[in-house]
Amino acid sequence: MGNKASKSGNMDEPAKTTLFEKEPSGITYRIPALIYLRHVQTFLAFAEKRSSPADHKAKILVMRRGTLKEDGSVEWSSSQELQSATLPNRRTMSPCPVYEKHSKTVFLFFICVLENVTEMWQILTGKNKTRLCYVTSGDNGQTWSEVRDLTESVIGETIHKWATFAVGPGHGIQLENGRLIIPAEDEGRTWCLGKMLRKPSCECEMAEIIDHEGRSHLYCNARHTCKRRGHRREALSENSGAFFDKPHIARELVEPPSGCQGSVIGFPAPEFVPNDDTESKACGTSLLSPDTQTWLLFMHPTSKSHRRDMGVYLNRSPLHSSGWDKPKIIHTGPSGYSDLAYNGDKDTFSGLMECGKETELEQIAFVTFTLNDVMQIGGRKKMD
Repeated sequence: MGNKASKSGNMDEPAKTTLFEKEPSGITYRIPALIYLRHVQTFLAFAEKRSSPADHKAKILVMRRGTLKEDGSVEWSSSQELQSATLPNRRTMSPCPVYEKHSKTVFLFFICVLENVTEMWQILTGKNKTRLCYVTSGDNGQTWSEVRDLTESVIGETIHKWATFAVGPGHGIQLENGRLIIPAEDEGRTWCLGKMLRKPSCECEMAEIIDHEGRSHLYCNARHTCKRRGHRREALSENSGAFFDKPHIARELVEPPSGCQGSVIGFPAPEFVPNDDTESKACGTSLLSPDTQTWLLFMHPTSKSHRRDMGVYLNRSPLHSSGWDKPKIIHTGPSGYSDLAYNGDKDTFSGLMECGKETELEQIAFVTFTLNDVMQIGGRKKMD
């Protein structure tokens, strides 16, 4: 049932636990999504199961449950296929889980696409063959509801203006005011469609930033859509995601050619963290951002030329686009899609990532690291 973590070849990298691995038959696992249920100390790790690496060969979503032990290790269940998260004659893709704390319900969003219909065919013909769906779990991922198709009720006639669409991939969030992103204000009973970003982008994740006056800012980090090398796009919303300001370029967050999905997460800024100077080593020095109670972590390949060298970036001034530190490399080599989770205790985080030795499609691995691991980077940019 459990998986043991393997030591990395680089002693500075966290140990990896392989959760999903490419099979000799060609079956490939892609598009990781991760959520941590703090009240039961349980991880839910999701992925697409495909008959080959190609997008149109996706079949069904798979999941593993991980129990966090007192010694910090995680005991994983065997993999299970989510049979209820399907529609007839369609493939299931893009897992996007979010936890609703009041009803203690896990929502798992995804898309269902007509079998053997490619994304490019939909774009070229303008014929949308994609459905927006979700299932729920009231017992922390042990069982799942029947599927609910939201396409008509949420997207409606707008779908005829879209060649195709997707959700996530990666985790969703719940804001302090109760709204779920994907947006909902009533514990997930009804859902609504937000406005599009005003610049070409895709595959975004969100984080809530609380400033020192207690105001909420919704942060969006999105993949660029250029064929050449570029940078991530960022945008802020002051109304819980109903509308976003004009996106801007995050110069510190590079993209490989054609871009890659990435993951962002917000967490409470620590009051004190270790500093490098001799005077503060014994007691620590406050490095709180002057304008927020929230810091951000971002996980993404760090190479400008290829999908490789997965890194974690820290931003201690997330309301400023230049606030990103240099990345901590957690996997040297081919790297792809990923998802982050905040463990909630002792400033510990976990990540789920596509990675390998020859290609990033060899496995989906789970890692755990601390805030101190990320901050102890040579040449780290100092706060003003």
